Amino acid sequence: MVPVPELSPEASRLLVSAALSFAALLLLLTFLPPAPSRGRPPARKMAQPPAGHGHTKHLGSGKAIAVLTSGGDAQGMNAAVRAVVRVGIYTGARVYFVYEGYQGLVDGGDHIKEATWESVSMMLQLGGTVIGSARCQDFRTREGRLKAARNLVKRGITNLCVIGGDGSLTGADTFRAEWSGLLADLVKGGGITAEEAKRSSYLNIVGMVGSIDNDFCGTDMTIGTDSALHRIIEIVDAITTTAQSHQRTFVLEVMGRHCGYLALITALACGADWVFIPESPPEEGWEDHLCRRLTETRDGGLRLNIIIVAEGAIDRHGKPITSDDIKNLVVKRLGYDTRVTILGHVQRGGTPSAFDRILGSRMGVEAVMALLEGTPETPACVVSLSGNQAVRLPLMECVQVTKDVTTAMNEGRFEDALKLRGRSFQNNWNVYKLLAHIRPPSTKSGYTVAVLNVGAPAAGMNAAVRSTVRIGLIHGHRMLAVHDGFEGLAFGMVEEITWNRVGGWTGLGGSKLGTKRTLPKKYFEEISTNISKFGIHGLIIIGGFEAFTGSLELMEGRSKYEELCIPLCIIPATVSNNVPGSDFSIGADTALNTITTTCDLIKQSAAGTKRRVFIIETMGGFCGYLATMAGLAAGADAAYIYEEHFNIHDLQVNVEHLTEKMKTTVKRGLVLRNERCNENYTTDFIYNLYSEEGKGIFDCRKNVLGHMQQGGSPTPFDRNFGTKMGAKAVAWITGKIKECSRHGRIFANTADSACLLGMRKRSLVFQPITDLKQETDFEHRIPKEQWWLRLRPILKILAKYHIELDTSEKAHLEHITRKIMAPESSI
Repeated sequence: MVPVPELSPEASRLLVSAALSFAALLLLLTFLPPAPSRGRPPARKMAQPPAGHGHTKHLGSGKAIAVLTSGGDAQGMNAAVRAVVRVGIYTGARVYFVYEGYQGLVDGGDHIKEATWESVSMMLQLGGTVIGSARCQDFRTREGRLKAARNLVKRGITNLCVIGGDGSLTGADTFRAEWSGLLADLVKGGGITAEEAKRSSYLNIVGMVGSIDNDFCGTDMTIGTDSALHRIIEIVDAITTTAQSHQRTFVLEVMGRHCGYLALITALACGADWVFIPESPPEEGWEDHLCRRLTETRDGGLRLNIIIVAEGAIDRHGKPITSDDIKNLVVKRLGYDTRVTILGHVQRGGTPSAFDRILGSRMGVEAVMALLEGTPETPACVVSLSGNQAVRLPLMECVQVTKDVTTAMNEGRFEDALKLRGRSFQNNWNVYKLLAHIRPPSTKSGYTVAVLNVGAPAAGMNAAVRSTVRIGLIHGHRMLAVHDGFEGLAFGMVEEITWNRVGGWTGLGGSKLGTKRTLPKKYFEEISTNISKFGIHGLIIIGGFEAFTGSLELMEGRSKYEELCIPLCIIPATVSNNVPGSDFSIGADTALNTITTTCDLIKQSAAGTKRRVFIIETMGGFCGYLATMAGLAAGADAAYIYEEHFNIHDLQVNVEHLTEKMKTTVKRGLVLRNERCNENYTTDFIYNLYSEEGKGIFDCRKNVLGHMQQGGSPTPFDRNFGTKMGAKAVAWITGKIKECSRHGRIFANTADSACLLGMRKRSLVFQPITDLKQETDFEHRIPKEQWWLRLRPILKILAKYHIELDTSEKAHLEHITRKIMAPESSI
């Protein structure tokens, strides 16, 4: 048995506690179970009402909903407003805009206007909030709330959707609690009649959290947070190039008030040398530790240092730590050329990311359902996100826990503050500390782990490799990099890789190791020879469907080649998001944002020329994930995919739909097509059909986006997802190597010694790849069950198709205490 070094207590604690989580872009939006097993779906499958469910199209008949945005603006608010309006109208309800937040509610008049379907067109890609937001002192007074109540009652509005932060939502709850008393006073004073009061006897309140700070307890991600991270990372990437040129240290201050989420995720996404957050102030003597860390980085050959500071950063005594304090320290102690950049309100601006658009849209749908299902006994709730599921939480429970975090920090109870932020925040913090503050031990484990990329390039692969290498070194392993996938392993393209070698890889697109689609079966003998030659005890394979099928081949080869009997771990990384066993893959978010941004530009062109329809072809093989989610994010009129069979009649319906649309004020169309959705209805065929049938009404253009979807810098989500998956994989393979070690040799021949690390709803789980075979459609290279198919009706409803929304499984009211006390494995 090879001796294993003992890690320090701190390193051991962090390694154990870093159960990895991720709030999820896009897959975090669903609360529904996987769609039924594919087979070959019947024609127009999603157009049929679900059996046994009520008709949501009439759920809002005779009801009225008002929607307002309050407090600080956040990208994605417009997507939420758009969804509330369109789904409200779809259910038969009247929907009203309230302009300028609570001030508009108090002032009434033209500040409260009925919305139409067309009035929310072209809102999806706009930042900020088009209906305005304002701080309102009047609403804090009872007199102001009396005016607001009268304005709602006169319009028959008894459902209020509030998009804002904890202050805005608290105000809404107070308004609801006083509602009966306000109506009584209004009747007594002649402001409304007794009949009007009777018709508006109770007020339903549902909140959506819109805040870039992600400081609201009870939800993994608030609307606007992901977009703010996009802005921050764009700036950090730009600053990195100038910092390298001049060997500078940059201190970047980000927003967040009393919450360090933006700072923490930025530090993970850019590989910062240090981060200051209010929830966990640095220990006494941090100045020496910081200077030592910066010096180590420079001595290792890197030409820059990045320090991230949350605007609310404090020390252990509650004293603020400012950007200038840190700059002065670095200049005085180390003499480094140091600059400060305070990002400010640029973080609130710009176009919302694909994640925030889909999050806003998904939450908007859920908010309307919660309002229309509400009763006088239903407590005011907030539509929230927990891992891969939408949930409804009691509004004031969330507000109270959010306030408890601030109280804990003010009282110096920082461990409590971290716990109250939730499991996801704690795991982010632990992974950061592992990568930034723990160094490889002097005593080595005696184990060798190799990492390789397989399949097509995907943004975020390099972040996963960096994390794998560094966490492996922290475990005391010798880490090997295999170039060009299984082919490189066969040809001996293997080298030892060091800590500093992977510095700066987090933000790089593509694959620094090189990747190929070659499968290993024809190279078993050469691969076995090199596994023995380089003394490899475990393989971490980062890639797409080929990584999965290639690993299955390696398992088959174990019966003939003993050298293949070593633990294997697959980390899904592909833009297609088609790897079985995981709801999401590294690289898919970056590709989705690329498609969404391109669609924005194309829609802008179409809006200028009028009466034009664009046909866009996306990647994905047979998997329709990119086409579907880009359709939601870009506001497409249709998205053709292989998983949902369509025929010539469906194409005709789509053409007629666009023909009717051209008669409105919205004279443009956007249609997405997955590249392999149908072998006969090709992009050219659909383009020609639309062109012919639309003659005299609209003209058509087509775009094949191609390999641009695989390029570019990874998004913050993909950087962090890759980082966490790499760390989780190393922790698993280390345990598995020890488990399979006998008398100094590794022999792993059981099914659970070759696993895929995948995200399943609220957890990251390791699944034996042999168990995943029955879940896989190998002919079409897709899982048989795919969660995102349940979101397709929302895409169609928001595009004004008359179909039934499946509400067979809806979000139920939960309690935030259950989320905070969730098990270690939960997201």
